[in-house]
Amino acid sequence: MAKRQTQEVNAGSMADIAFLLLIFFLVTTTMDSDMGLGTILPPYEEEPSVDNKAKNERNVFEILVNANNQLMVEKREMPINQLTEATKLFILNPSDLADLSDKENKTIPLLGPRAVSKGVISLQTANDTKYQVYLEVQNELIRAFNELRQEFAIRNFGKDYEDLSAEEKAAVRAAIPKLISEAEPVKIGARL
Repeated sequence: MAKRQTQEVNAGSMADIAFLLLIFFLVTTTMDSDMGLGTILPPYEEEPSVDNKAKNERNVFEILVNANNQLMVEKREMPINQLTEATKLFILNPSDLADLSDKENKTIPLLGPRAVSKGVISLQTANDTKYQVYLEVQNELIRAFNELRQEFAIRNFGKDYEDLSAEEKAAVRAAIPKLISEAEPVKIGARL
């Protein structure tokens, strides 16, 4: 009995087929786009007058994170775990302190006339700031606004913010606006 000879498989076109499949999948696959962190920038103003400049600086809560991941709030070092309370105090300004944010009177649907903070949170980091520290600072800022809105909802509507109707949530957001401005990272040293 003669031994059967095995035929060789021509693999010359395998690379072409693999390449075509790769191109097909690259062209037909959709990628989810990153949503990022939602922030609202303060309105743009031309050069402010000297009087307005002092008022504008009063309404800006400066937060800097340097290359050593140290948090500086209003040019003073602060632990990250104290940032939420400091932010809430700045936005609420319960006694209209001279160094905290101004308020303006607005008429808000469902709530009527209210004094609303004009405060803007300004966050700036160094190029070498660790991403984890940046996220921790962002989380503390978002926590501050979430807590303020929750407290406001309970005080004015008698229920949690999440349980409010769309109109009630809009009224709470108008009374406690979340204004966080992020400045472009800069090259700053270890000490601010």
